[in-house]
Amino acid sequence: MNKKTSSAIAFTSGDYVVYPAHGVGKVSDISKQKIAGSELELIVVNFAKDKMTLRIPMAKAENAGLRKISEASTMNDALSVLKGKAKVKKIMWSRRAQEYENKINSGNPVAIAEVVRDLYRNENLAEQSYSERQIYEQALDRLANEVAVCDNISSEEATKKLLSILAK
Repeated sequence: MNKKTSSAIAFTSGDYVVYPAHGVGKVSDISKQKIAGSELELIVVNFAKDKMTLRIPMAKAENAGLRKISEASTMNDALSVLKGKAKVKKIMWSRRAQEYENKINSGNPVAIAEVVRDLYRNENLAEQSYSERQIYEQALDRLANEVAVCDNISSEEATKKLLSILAK
């Protein structure tokens, strides 16, 4: 019995998608390729900002965390998280940094918004360490890219929108 597994989510060329480890990309093609003697259906995702192309087997797309851009309700939840008060745990930075990285790589916009909120520093507050700043910028960039696609605006406009919410 030949069992063909396919992703429950249908992707088409031109769709914007989120790959947890890399952020927002655009499906450029869905093609079949013969690899190691078996034919695989691959989703080809371009990440223009990183100048990277990723080929994900259709059968593994869901397990890899590939998903469509979030619905407006999910983005609204993420934006409302930004309005909340920062929750900084009193544990070692290395442990917190690991938790933040895991949240960013989860691809969940609400979890990414928590990282942005927790690491946001107003201009007049104390300086951030280099690693704090790196994680903050990565999270802000990921969230801004998804907001940009969701709201049909540029990444720069999305970043300004997020920063204005944080500044309140």
